Amino acid sequence: MEAYTSFAQVYDLFMDNVPYDEWSEYVISLLVEAGIKDGLVADLGCGTGKMTRLLSKAGYDMIGIDNSEEMLEIAREHQYEDAGEASDDSPEDDSILYLLQDMREFELYGTVRAVISICDSMNYLLEEEELLAVFKLVNNYLDPGGLFIFDLNTRYKYETLLGETTISENREEGSFIWDNYFDEEDGINQYDLTLFIREEGDLYRKYEETHFQKVYELETVKRLLKEAGLMFVAAYDAFTREPVREDSERIYIIAREQEKNIA
Repeated sequence: MEAYTSFAQVYDLFMDNVPYDEWSEYVISLLVEAGIKDGLVADLGCGTGKMTRLLSKAGYDMIGIDNSEEMLEIAREHQYEDAGEASDDSPEDDSILYLLQDMREFELYGTVRAVISICDSMNYLLEEEELLAVFKLVNNYLDPGGLFIFDLNTRYKYETLLGETTISENREEGSFIWDNYFDEEDGINQYDLTLFIREEGDLYRKYEETHFQKVYELETVKRLLKEAGLMFVAAYDAFTREPVREDSERIYIIAREQEKNIA
């Protein structure tokens, strides 16, 4: 599970097509439906903290966890910028606690009302044992009855939409080339990133990274959640309340802590 390094510098630039406001509204609606309107929420794989900050502004006390020091540096910079722009009568997000931790081994000071993990962070766990380890930790740090919400890229997306493709984009601030490969047998998606990041004037520095993600079938996820002591609640086609479809590109899974309710 590699941390973002060079790509962290331009992550927000090339992810500006992601409708984070809409995504956060969806996540918040799931939390509110479960009766979680405030309190501590941990964001696993928070990256540059966009989702973390949006939930903070919605009134949640946020903990952002990521294993990329570069990503968290950017998250903290945005945090201070937002806090400086906040008015006296609007919630500030300068109280967000960011932790440099691997989600497979994360540690909190106590329990939280909910844990979220958005933007396919769970797909970066390449072994079932790693996914199970995260699920067990989530179960350990959830309040009694606490909620776990996470998303996953699907086999359909990797196999049909990405497959063996090349994606490129050029901006004034930088450009990238994304070469994608999907191994149908192993369920591993590999993408090789070549980045050209503008430093000053017409000077660009070249960086290269390789990332791996794994597809997990829904039945496998359900089995691992149960083994971790979590209760599976629902699986939705992303941003809807509709069941998962064969052509779902991203799915949201909701699980609930249950063991600590037992006297």
